[in-house]
Amino acid sequence: MESKSYKDLLVWQKAMDLVVEIYRFTDDYPKREEFGLKAQMRRAAVSVPSNIAEGQGRHQKKVFRQFLNVAMGSLSELETQIDVSVRLQMLTAETCQEASALCQEIGKMLHGLANSLSPSSR
Repeated sequence: MESKSYKDLLVWQKAMDLVVEIYRFTDDYPKREEFGLKAQMRRAAVSVPSNIAEGQGRHQKKVFRQFLNVAMGSLSELETQIDVSVRLQMLTAETCQEASALCQEIGKMLHGLANSLSPSSR
């Protein structure tokens, strides 16, 4: 693990950008979603960079891979919640286009990073 800090990881930086994006567009969710979809989306979004940071901070490749897998799961959860928001007409497809693209990019980066930590990749 060449990075001295998780903050040096581009995938963590992009995941932080995604958190900000999710918070911005969930601000306008209906009051009834305060503890529902809005809260779930925010937790899932925050979980992605949090798991990257925690895993990298453990300083063990195998453990870092496990945390990256959890981050990928949270990212998939968030993508699903974005889709639900569009179906429920809380968001338009155009509104969340950037966040959806960022989710896809982060997913690819997480897979690449996890594969690079795999013993079989050496």
